[in-house]
Amino acid sequence: MDKAFIKGLRLIEALAHSEKPRGVTELAAELGLTKSNVHRLLATLVAQGYVHQDPQYSTYALGTKIWELGSHVIRRLDLTKVARPAMERLAALTGETVHLSVLDDMDVVYLDKIESSHHIRAHTHVGQRAPAYTMATGKAMLAQMPDAYLERYHNRFQSFTPATITTMDQLHRAIEQVRAIGFAVVPHGEWRAGIAACACAILGPNGDLAGAIGVSGPDTRVKREELDAFSPHLVAAASAISSALGYTGEH
Repeated sequence: MDKAFIKGLRLIEALAHSEKPRGVTELAAELGLTKSNVHRLLATLVAQGYVHQDPQYSTYALGTKIWELGSHVIRRLDLTKVARPAMERLAALTGETVHLSVLDDMDVVYLDKIESSHHIRAHTHVGQRAPAYTMATGKAMLAQMPDAYLERYHNRFQSFTPATITTMDQLHRAIEQVRAIGFAVVPHGEWRAGIAACACAILGPNGDLAGAIGVSGPDTRVKREELDAFSPHLVAAASAISSALGYTGEH
């Protein structure tokens, strides 16, 4: 167990429960630590942006970074709860696996899923990560981001299947196609061979990206024609979730 890390967490908790900024002496007494220890921990937290110092009074208070991290967690929990009814309807209409995903830097993370009723289906698990540029849900979400966001993939491409995108030009063309039609289509697996998928982005109250909903299945059963047939139901599901999150379409 990392004792310094535990002390830092206790310090954050003490500041979080404080109604006003605190001084080093006061915090040291409350936590049973030396003043030098508290001062060193506070300096680290200030440097990382978690704590703000008032130099006039030599007091410390938590900044908004903790709140920002917590808000991401709450938003994901809310998204999972809000999206479930639309996911269930989409699964019933398509008979294929339905995923709910979010964009985490360069990756897609699965928040929730409903398994296909077919014996042969796409195998994934909640919490799994995959490179966003290889996934239908990833492309749907990347299409909502500014072009500069895509540059983080420069020289970072990895080929997983013969269909995987491996250049910036290919990625830009794929994203422009998503923007043109309003959803992403991956007829042949780019992360795992043999998987076909389509996906649509979910937007939050201010029109910001909240996540994506997708449908996937084996490409031996789910052909391009099936993906095209799924798309109206997919877009309707994404729209329903976005509306439930507070998106009005005005942004």
